Amino acid sequence: MTDLSRLTLGTAPDSWGVWFPEDDHQVSWQQYLDEIAQAGYSWTELGPAGFLPQDPGRLRDELEQRQLKVSGGTVFAGLHRGRDALKEAIDTFSKEARLLQAVGAKYLVHLPEQYTDMHSGAATEAADLEAQQWNDLVNGSNELAKIMLEEFGIELVFHPHVDTHVDTQERVERYLQDTDPQYVNLCLDTGHISYCDGDNVDIIRKFPERVHYVHLKQVDPEVLTTVRAQNLPFSEAVKLGAMVEPPHGIPDMPPLLDALAKLDSDIFTIVEQDLYPVAPHIPLPIGARTAGYFSACGLGPVRRWPYKN
Repeated sequence: MTDLSRLTLGTAPDSWGVWFPEDDHQVSWQQYLDEIAQAGYSWTELGPAGFLPQDPGRLRDELEQRQLKVSGGTVFAGLHRGRDALKEAIDTFSKEARLLQAVGAKYLVHLPEQYTDMHSGAATEAADLEAQQWNDLVNGSNELAKIMLEEFGIELVFHPHVDTHVDTQERVERYLQDTDPQYVNLCLDTGHISYCDGDNVDIIRKFPERVHYVHLKQVDPEVLTTVRAQNLPFSEAVKLGAMVEPPHGIPDMPPLLDALAKLDSDIFTIVEQDLYPVAPHIPLPIGARTAGYFSACGLGPVRRWPYKN
């Protein structure tokens, strides 16, 4: 078995169906923290800004009660819109960075804004960027990441995403080639890459020094065929079950984990399975089975005994 000891397993609120700070179709933050500990995870992301307690002292207490630690946070930004968008992003990312500092986390995942509405799936802008918009995205990413690192000691990792302007492997590679590797690196989301017909292992091999953080996610190829045939937005694809628990989708996880292990770097590998909207009793069994699957692959740590309050 490949030595995966430098890969650290965690999960994220996304795997419990959490897309927004508050929503009637989501579990509460208390249920989320209780259940990820019960499922065997020791590490979590913060999820949408405002989902978990924003007071650093209270957040630390809630985490410590459940023996949990934070790997990173996530924030959306539309940097292709220029200087005003960058200024807004500096404010929102700085707020998240301060909270990450307070709980000892190092990574902040930069999500580009979708060009489809997350609720309705309706198009909100064009799917392709003009040359100036691409330059604004690249330059804004460099500046934002530099500020996060120099002012907060937080590393910004960019997350390609379906229904955004950096989705396909071609666009991901162009983005990595155009941005400054001193500051801007990659959160490789395996599901989003596969959804857009990309090759995760190929990206790892081409850009070994840029893969600093990973979201482990699988896509159901049959659902994806339906999504493409009907030209459905990402929000509708998720409702149809596009994202599935391993080993029932693509990419195949063992070769992917092997490629990551060969980087010989300390990397967080955070489980994500988009489930929004979802009934509150659904995520825990899936999360526990998924933790067990990755533990069997040699990835950890997974707790030997469930957390009990």
